[in-house]
Amino acid sequence: MKKIFIILSVMLMTAVVAEAKIKFGVRAGANITEMSFSTDVLDAKNRTGFYLGPTVKIGLPLGFDVDASVIYNQWEADPDLYYTVDDTSNSIKASNLKRKVIALPLNLRKGFGLGDKASVFVFAGPQFSYNIGDKKIKEIDWEWKTTDISINVGVGAMLLNFLEVKANYNIPCGKTGEFKVGEAVDGVYDTLRGKTGGWQIGAAVYF
Repeated sequence: MKKIFIILSVMLMTAVVAEAKIKFGVRAGANITEMSFSTDVLDAKNRTGFYLGPTVKIGLPLGFDVDASVIYNQWEADPDLYYTVDDTSNSIKASNLKRKVIALPLNLRKGFGLGDKASVFVFAGPQFSYNIGDKKIKEIDWEWKTTDISINVGVGAMLLNFLEVKANYNIPCGKTGEFKVGEAVDGVYDTLRGKTGGWQIGAAVYF
């Protein structure tokens, strides 16, 4: 029985690989940054960044696909940091705060055909990011995390079997940076955390 199960499993895996259709391409688009902080007294104006890099799409049975990319991803925000310490109002201005990362999004997709030359799809999956820009910003004593994980959820369309457009929301799973405020107490500062995510709108061309 065990041998039969192994044989059937191998046959199934072979069939899936044989049915898989692999396409390589290039992906690019814009980021509309949404930056939030661990306190309501801090705010940041959204700015537009961008992403660019190679991608691969693997077609699977039953209308499912997997896509994976290695992209240079730049988020930008314009924070106005206001806070109060001991009833004293303080403000710090850091214009055009940039976060530069190499990101690896991995998405599972489900497509719905609209004919031979067009389809729409929904997708979701994790995104792993590694910081390659300045780790610290002395102006506001800000420090980016080296690595972080986020989740992508979105929709898209495939046209003519090679042109793809899609939009997704990137949801950070934890802090992406932090900074210290106020005076140190026993060598310890108050630490405020920030999260960087937002909308991503872009296109991919497959060869």
